[in-house]
Amino acid sequence: MTRRLPALALRPLRRALRLAVRLAVRHWLLTALLIGGAVLRLLAEIAYQPVLLYIDSFRYLSDAGQFDPTGIDPIGYELLLLGPLLLVGNLWLVAVVQHLLGLGLAVGIYALLRRHGVLRWIAALATAPVLLDAYQVQIEHNVMSDLLFQILLVVVVALLTWRGAPRPRTALLAGLVLAAAVLVRVVGVTLVVPAAVFVLLAAGARRPRDGWRQRWRATGALVAGFAAVLGVYAVYHMTWAGTPGLTGESGSAVFGRTAVVADCEHLDLTPPERIACPDEPVAERQRIGIDHYIHFYAPPEAEGLTPDGFKAAQNSLAFKVLLNQPADVAGGIVEDLLKGFAPTRTQSVGDVPLSRWQFQTTYPLFTPEWYLDGWAEVYGIEPAVDPAAAGALRTYQLGGGYTPGTALGAFLLLGAASAAGVGRARRSGLRAVCLLPTGLSAAVLLTAAALEFSWRYQLPGLVLLPMSAALGATAMTGWRDRSVPDPVTAPRPTAETSRTEEAPMSAFPDAVDRAALDDYEQRYGQRPFAPVVLLIAAYDEAEAIGGVLDRLPTTSCGLDVDPLVVVDGATDNTAEVALQHGAQTCLAPTNRGQGAALRLGYRLAAERGARYVVTTDADGQYDIDELPHLLQPLLDGEADFVTGSRALGRTESTDLVRRAGTHVFAWLVSALTRQRVTDTSFGFRAMRVEVPNSVTLEQNQYQSSELLVGVLAHGYRVLEKPMTMLARAAGHSKKGNNLLYGYRYARVVLGTWLRERRAGRARAQAPAESRVSEPAAVGER
Repeated sequence: MTRRLPALALRPLRRALRLAVRLAVRHWLLTALLIGGAVLRLLAEIAYQPVLLYIDSFRYLSDAGQFDPTGIDPIGYELLLLGPLLLVGNLWLVAVVQHLLGLGLAVGIYALLRRHGVLRWIAALATAPVLLDAYQVQIEHNVMSDLLFQILLVVVVALLTWRGAPRPRTALLAGLVLAAAVLVRVVGVTLVVPAAVFVLLAAGARRPRDGWRQRWRATGALVAGFAAVLGVYAVYHMTWAGTPGLTGESGSAVFGRTAVVADCEHLDLTPPERIACPDEPVAERQRIGIDHYIHFYAPPEAEGLTPDGFKAAQNSLAFKVLLNQPADVAGGIVEDLLKGFAPTRTQSVGDVPLSRWQFQTTYPLFTPEWYLDGWAEVYGIEPAVDPAAAGALRTYQLGGGYTPGTALGAFLLLGAASAAGVGRARRSGLRAVCLLPTGLSAAVLLTAAALEFSWRYQLPGLVLLPMSAALGATAMTGWRDRSVPDPVTAPRPTAETSRTEEAPMSAFPDAVDRAALDDYEQRYGQRPFAPVVLLIAAYDEAEAIGGVLDRLPTTSCGLDVDPLVVVDGATDNTAEVALQHGAQTCLAPTNRGQGAALRLGYRLAAERGARYVVTTDADGQYDIDELPHLLQPLLDGEADFVTGSRALGRTESTDLVRRAGTHVFAWLVSALTRQRVTDTSFGFRAMRVEVPNSVTLEQNQYQSSELLVGVLAHGYRVLEKPMTMLARAAGHSKKGNNLLYGYRYARVVLGTWLRERRAGRARAQAPAESRVSEPAAVGER
């Protein structure tokens, strides 16, 4: 026994390793790129310890515990990432987590593109800029907000496109995330425009009959969520500064852009505005650069003005320049926008120094050394450099280890062409999807250029533009992975079907049950079943069910086995496939849900002489070779109901949320019923035929938990067996997203438990002579 304990303890680790190896082999190109990205990030960890500290880093660190909104940046980075990490760790942890998030960002981009049917190799290549660009790795090693901003942008794209056309609730959530991105980097404030345009154009695509009402509702929800968060933050700012706002320096950036072109001699300026207008010639101002006028400009005459007075003069001067010299300002913006598409990393006169974003062979200093030493003492660190690792990174970076600007420009044009409907994109469901990352990237790059040019401000393009190109190439060529369901055209529950799922079923038999039974009798007459019925509820499973039926045995444990397929109002040829493969097939004319189909099958099996009924799924996720493990305990009289358990066995599922949910709901049912359960939703089960027909079944969907809780409440003997949960053979899950699935599943578990508890009390209070005898107590596993 003691020798088996280590082996049992290592079993989950071995399964996880096997699963990781299978995923790595299947997605080999992404795996290779991830390894390359991990190596670069490990080199950064070795080269600069514990982290790089830029000018802005010290502002973030000083504000991490105060959350003062009056600084030059909003407090989103400190609130959402930096503050929590420093609460539990140190600056080294900040760097490590940011690098891990950078790798996770690439995986998220890959998953999102695969969701939309992008071929694996194209989706993997779209992650290369994030994984292998040295400027991306460098910013991740800084205490800076850029990485979190990139992550939030990808989350917005995922929310608005993962399930096709966004609904109001999804759009509202996306608006909240988009507002959070603004609070991380205020340059994102204009992104609500392309996001709203996308929602307005896409929200009615799935249900055209809703027309513009659905579109405006979803768009309004996005804008409302966005405005609500920023409104609350503006009020928070007002409690500190006395005026609403997002930052304390909102006007200085506009002043910097206009100061370098202001024609001070010919503008009608007030005395304070003349003080604010630079004395240097325009050519000299442009050499000095916008960054100087944003952060450091204060002429001697300004000493006669209060800080608020000088800021007001800057703002009014900027307004007059915008009004009187729009062409000059626009020309500067366009020039700076185009710099980001240069083939190599170059620096023009007046630009923010490129060296700030390049790896150095010594620890970079952007402040006096004594200031850095002071912060190092606060955090108990000693900034240090490993020359060999730093040199390797610098050589890689300067030798071409970055994404060429020309490639980013090509990506933008490809995404824009697809959004415009060029080629096959016009008929592609991806046309609208291409619009979102393309619009977001164009907006964020243009907004950044409107302030000043810096290669740091091009980093959002490393995330959004390759996504645009991958989606655009897929839309325009039609090279789509057909094994991945199209989120735009795949079936999605409408409000009406959602209400049907949540409403209890009518008592058996309802009109659909009667129609199905009549059709079945016309096809098979009074044909009886074998002692064992293998029951499959199927809806739109034509791709997978044939292979499942071919693997079903004709006998098991010495008993004949009959397959019974209840087709639940399918829209494809599931019924024809089932009939062709020899299964007795019952056709429900209306789709009601798996629970209704199984209830019909239970009744049909009982009426036609079956002694045992076994349920399995049409998608091939259960190993039919394990059938004897379910049947034998029933034949031996050990149990009335035998269910498989992936927790005791193994699962090939890669959905970590669903896997975690299995354990959560097992714990919940165990706590409610006071009987140990390890898996409440395993669909491969065997039972005496009277068991499911003696409990109340009301759920159209999520019936597995209802049946299990009902069986336990009635005192039947339940036994769990270790079993295998395989990956889907074909098709896709119809349970909805994880959040919705978890909510509905929990509602069914709690609702069934409360219903059975009330029923049990009613039975206990009934007169003794009217009570129905209960089954034997639950047996041990």
